[in-house]
Amino acid sequence: MSHADDHQGTRRDFLYYATAGAGVVVTGAAVWPLVNQMNPSADVLALASIRVDVSDVGPGTQLTVLWQGKPVFIRHRTGAEIQAALADDEIVESLPDSDSRNLNLSGEALATDENRTLASPEGEGAGAWIVQMGVCTHLGCVPLGDGAGDFGGWFCPCHGSHYDLSGRIRRGPAPQNLEIPPAAFIDNTTIQLG
Repeated sequence: MSHADDHQGTRRDFLYYATAGAGVVVTGAAVWPLVNQMNPSADVLALASIRVDVSDVGPGTQLTVLWQGKPVFIRHRTGAEIQAALADDEIVESLPDSDSRNLNLSGEALATDENRTLASPEGEGAGAWIVQMGVCTHLGCVPLGDGAGDFGGWFCPCHGSHYDLSGRIRRGPAPQNLEIPPAAFIDNTTIQLG
């Protein structure tokens, strides 16, 4: 092998690498707009986290807000509602869905009332507030609240799903409990979603 052949091989290798590098850059430039269009829009990002004033929500009343385009039920429960929900904790493992579906908890947890509610910073204790997505887990309908259904919680009239005071599915075609979104009190009268 002569010195000229060795030099020619190096130039050929350089041309291969340069062509491959240019191809990667051109492919990346062509694919990036397609990938970037899948990112959430600015209006969706603005709603990633909202604050809700609950100062006017008294015991036994409910507020419905929109978060990420979906309804969220925020209910301030009475002492009697809390006691009724706690009494149902004994049958959690026999319910159609025994998972808490609470995004505030890490890992899986049973759907006890404590695992599905939000404690008030005012010292009302655990279970005073329940914050849950207002979307039926069967086909995405919006259940009726304020004690609707056979278990005093929420009722989806479209297909007959009954949820109890903790948002747990008790009867009907819905396969899962109402989901608990990321939520926390940031002061005595404000809940942050997201």
